[in-house]
Amino acid sequence: MHWLQTLDAGLFRFVNQSLSNPLFDAVMPWLSGNRLFAPLVLVVAALVIWRFRLKGLLFVVMLALIVPLGDGLVCNTLKHAVGRPRPYVAVPEAHLLVGKGNRYGSLPSAHAANWFATAMIAWIYFRRSARVTLPLAVAVSFSRVYNGVHYPSDVLAGAILGAGYAVAGVIALNAAWRWIGRKGFPLWWEKLPSLVPRGPTPERGPGLTTQSPSADSQSQIVNRKSQIERYWLRAGYVLIGVLLLVRWGYLASGTIELSGDEAYQWQWSKHLALSYFSKPPMIAYTQWLGTNLWGDNEFGVRFFSPLIAATLAWLMLRFFAREVSARAGFVLVLVVTATPLLAVGATLMTVDPLSVFFWTAAMLAGWHAIKTDAKTRAWLWVGLWMGLGFLSKYTALFQWLCWAVFFALWPRARIHLRRPGPYLALLVNLACTLPVIIWNQQHGWITATHVAGNAKLNKPWQPTEILENFGAFVGEEIGLLNPIFFVATAWAAVAFWRRFRHDLRLVYFFSMGAPLFLVYLGWTFHSRVLPNWIAPSILPLFCVMVIYWDARHAAGARFVKPFLIVALVSGLTGLVLLHDLNLIRKISGRSFPLVIDLAARVLGWKEVAEAVGDARARLLAEGKPVFIIGGHYTSTSQIAFHLPEAKAGVPHDPLVYFRTTSRPSNQYFFWPGYRNRKGQNAIYVEENHRPKLPPARLVEEFESVTDLGLRDVSHNGRVFHTIQIFECRNLR
Repeated sequence: MHWLQTLDAGLFRFVNQSLSNPLFDAVMPWLSGNRLFAPLVLVVAALVIWRFRLKGLLFVVMLALIVPLGDGLVCNTLKHAVGRPRPYVAVPEAHLLVGKGNRYGSLPSAHAANWFATAMIAWIYFRRSARVTLPLAVAVSFSRVYNGVHYPSDVLAGAILGAGYAVAGVIALNAAWRWIGRKGFPLWWEKLPSLVPRGPTPERGPGLTTQSPSADSQSQIVNRKSQIERYWLRAGYVLIGVLLLVRWGYLASGTIELSGDEAYQWQWSKHLALSYFSKPPMIAYTQWLGTNLWGDNEFGVRFFSPLIAATLAWLMLRFFAREVSARAGFVLVLVVTATPLLAVGATLMTVDPLSVFFWTAAMLAGWHAIKTDAKTRAWLWVGLWMGLGFLSKYTALFQWLCWAVFFALWPRARIHLRRPGPYLALLVNLACTLPVIIWNQQHGWITATHVAGNAKLNKPWQPTEILENFGAFVGEEIGLLNPIFFVATAWAAVAFWRRFRHDLRLVYFFSMGAPLFLVYLGWTFHSRVLPNWIAPSILPLFCVMVIYWDARHAAGARFVKPFLIVALVSGLTGLVLLHDLNLIRKISGRSFPLVIDLAARVLGWKEVAEAVGDARARLLAEGKPVFIIGGHYTSTSQIAFHLPEAKAGVPHDPLVYFRTTSRPSNQYFFWPGYRNRKGQNAIYVEENHRPKLPPARLVEEFESVTDLGLRDVSHNGRVFHTIQIFECRNLR
């Protein structure tokens, strides 16, 4: 091994130093990653699908499934297991031209693995592609050595691994399809017996016929259509199950940490109450149940988010199979999966997944209520789901506005207003508001003040901000809802009144989504609106989109399918990037500014907690107990969650507190503070990008406050947070 390591280091020095020249210095960093890579991949994928149709789509799907999984599961697992230092660690004179990355993630090279996996899959589907993909894979692998971040053996191992798991992945997926297709989808399997081109044609399945449709009797055609509908329904179940397992696996991998709100609401789950400062109590109860099942870890906090997404998808698939078609339901599940805002809600456990779930449950129960000629029990379910929605997020109150719009637009439904059902639903809904009302009555109606402040109700109207607020909201929604889906939904919401205005389904779903969206769109003329506020309206509006464009496609609109494919491919590609935030830097060679980089919200907090823990340990050496004070509720909660000694003390013996304030600004105000720690020392921490003076209240509370300066906190070689730490001695 010593001889091999010596040879490896010698080859590295030869490539990295002896071959160094200005041309390579400019080209090799660009090969390792550049801004054009991601858009170029999307363009190439679209062209391949357009040129080769089904074969091209299979190739793109294989790439989208195998390459990210190989990078995340195979390469990253081996990197952490081996822990080999990168060349610039062991070779001080190394010529480093790109970002350092993880200092101990040298073996294997993920770049080499990804590129050779891509080359192998491309060769399987398009044999002549090796003329382009193989030289590119070799060039990228060479660039990793030249740029000083990998040894030659790292890229060799990555190349072998990538080619190997690419072949294994294609074989496994093809074998799975041949088995599942033969058993569950025989008609589809007959048309596509193999996912790999030029594969052997299997024997015909039992009971299948090769007659042309024109030779079938009318009953056989009906039976065939019914069977295909069952196939789409089964395919939807498979897709939902796979997504659920993949999401749970992703959460269990620990790829991302908690967001600030998740950590904050985890603290709520340790202080169960009737309600909380800024939100109703359902999120606390949900996290309490998840962490009691799986422990106080990221998986326990987020366990129910993928389950909620899977249940929602199942409900909508079943509904569409009854009221529209199973194929349209399958498309809706794909659309929801490829929408960034909804994909985030299927991973992070905040109030929005619960809000969307109960809004949708109330919507489906309402459909049953208006279709069953006023069954009172159905209306009671409507009231219960809406009440649980209110206990999740106050946005649920807007659903009553949606019902008012529906009754106004569909006169035949007004017969229900002369029956007890809707009024019983209202009573049930009001009963569910009692916990929030009781808590607020006990705490000076602080939530009403907070919500009014968020909505800027006291802010005067400023015409100069209209364009800025309106443009920001629309731009954010276009990006978070997928541009093609956004345009298609807006088009359908307007155009269906001309062709399909008598379709109860379209009117109902429009009424359940459009009022909420339009209220917040109108509110942008007054003040800023956050993009997630309209989350409950997305699913009903997407139902309008799918039903409308499915009807247009059936009527002969040929452009619907190509646009859908492009939207799904781009959306699913964005989904992969969203779930592996470091992949953006890998493929582009650059990092987005932190103000728009989602990674800063869910990465680097463990390192923040370690830095604060180290500062506390040094102050502990003076012989007095030391506690921790946070300057913001999110950083306070993150330190309490990620610092082991702090987590162990929650909730009865807290080690981390929010700084003292004269009036409530978050939930910490209502919990015991650190006033009983008189005479003790503390570490105060804030997230700052430039030095600031400590808060005046803090200076008054302690005999002395010493600024330890700013500290950059890195994760995998990249700075995500900058914190300022103060030593506070002798609490008065």
